[in-house]
Amino acid sequence: MSDQAISQVSTVTLLRFQGSNAFWIFAQMPKAPKKFEKVSGLKFFKLMGSGGKNGFSKMLNVNIYALHCVWDSEEHANDFFQRSTMFSEFKNRTTELFTIFLKATRAHGLWSGSNPYQTQNLTPTGPIAVITRARIKLKFLPKFWSKVPSLGKKVDEVNGSIYSIGIGEYPWFMQATFSIWESYEAMHNYAYGNPLHLEVIKKTRELGWYAEELFANFIPYKTEGTWGKLHDQLNGKL
Repeated sequence: MSDQAISQVSTVTLLRFQGSNAFWIFAQMPKAPKKFEKVSGLKFFKLMGSGGKNGFSKMLNVNIYALHCVWDSEEHANDFFQRSTMFSEFKNRTTELFTIFLKATRAHGLWSGSNPYQTQNLTPTGPIAVITRARIKLKFLPKFWSKVPSLGKKVDEVNGSIYSIGIGEYPWFMQATFSIWESYEAMHNYAYGNPLHLEVIKKTRELGWYAEELFANFIPYKTEGTWGKLHDQLNGKL
């Protein structure tokens, strides 16, 4: 399939809930998948919670959630976000909501038994987004969580980091990260120049921490909504 024939796009939507709506979204976690399965043009989806602080904590953040979707086309994505009664209910209950549209450029590994991304041969000239996801073997949970909080804290201190958050389908053993970087070089320098991150990579390979893992790069190309300063930080670079 040529790059011109690839119409697939991905989206990451950050959602903030307050008060009684935080209880509402928590209750939707087991209910929503059946509704998402009926959405036209939606190839893959995950509704995920987040951890405390910047997401890299064993404590749950009951206010922030993330919806990750892979669409057959941008038209399908727009139809869902603009006209779906299901998404309208989500939107109306949030105090803040932000959707980032993405094109996958690299993806390897599996997520729930498959790799949902069709990659395009695009050269990043600006910001790059990264999704990492792992299902951790139960026997390695203590070792994993002894490293992750410190690692997450360091991401915010790295030059070239725009945004990062730890998210997951289930607390503690199904973990994902979503991060945005000013450039591919900034992301690469962190991934392979940070001693703590390199140690985690080494341990992962040596000990086999993960039962399943995936790593994907994306080019963000448009956004909708607001999320603190992220809207201005990112849109000025797209």
